Amino acid sequence: MAQHTNIETQALAKQLGQVLRTRSLVLTIAESCTGGLVSEIITSIAGSSAWFDRGFVTYSNQAKIEMLDVSEETLKKHGAVSEQTAYEMTIGALNHSHAQVGCSVTGIAGPDGGTRDKPVGTVCFAWAINNDMTHGATYTSTQLFTGSRIEIRQQSAIYMMTELIKAINNTTVQARH
Repeated sequence: MAQHTNIETQALAKQLGQVLRTRSLVLTIAESCTGGLVSEIITSIAGSSAWFDRGFVTYSNQAKIEMLDVSEETLKKHGAVSEQTAYEMTIGALNHSHAQVGCSVTGIAGPDGGTRDKPVGTVCFAWAINNDMTHGATYTSTQLFTGSRIEIRQQSAIYMMTELIKAINNTTVQARH
C-alpha cells in the first residue's frame, strides 16, 4: 500500500499544524505500535518545529515505564494495549516535554500478537489538552482496524491526527507559559 507520508496524511499534518499554530500550542506524541510514524508524518511538514516539541517511541513496556512514567501496575492490570496505558503515556509525554497538547497510541498492528479479547488491529489512543487535569480536557478511545500491519499503522496515524484536530477545535485551549 502506501508510503508513510502520503497526500492524505500530509494534509492532516498541515491542518493539525495550522490548528496548533492558531492557538499558540505545542504538541508532543507518545507512540508504540506506530513506531514513530505519526512523528515522521508531522516532521515531513516544513516548519513543524514551531508546533511539535518531541515524540517518544516507547515500544517495550520497560520504555513506557522509564520514559513516560507508565505504572507497572497499569501494565499488569490492563496491559500495554489499553486506554489506561494510553492515558498514562500521554500524561508522561506532557510531563517530559514543553508541550500543552499530548497524544498517544498503543496497539496490536499484527500480523501476530492478537488475542480473543484484543485481536490484531486493536489500537488505543489518548489525548490531553493543557496538561491540567482539573481544567484541561482528556479523551481516550479504542478502535479496531483491519488490514495489513502497514495499513493498521497508517489508519492509526490518520485516526490520531483527525481526532486530535477535533479535540483541539472542540476545547477552549490557551497556551501555557
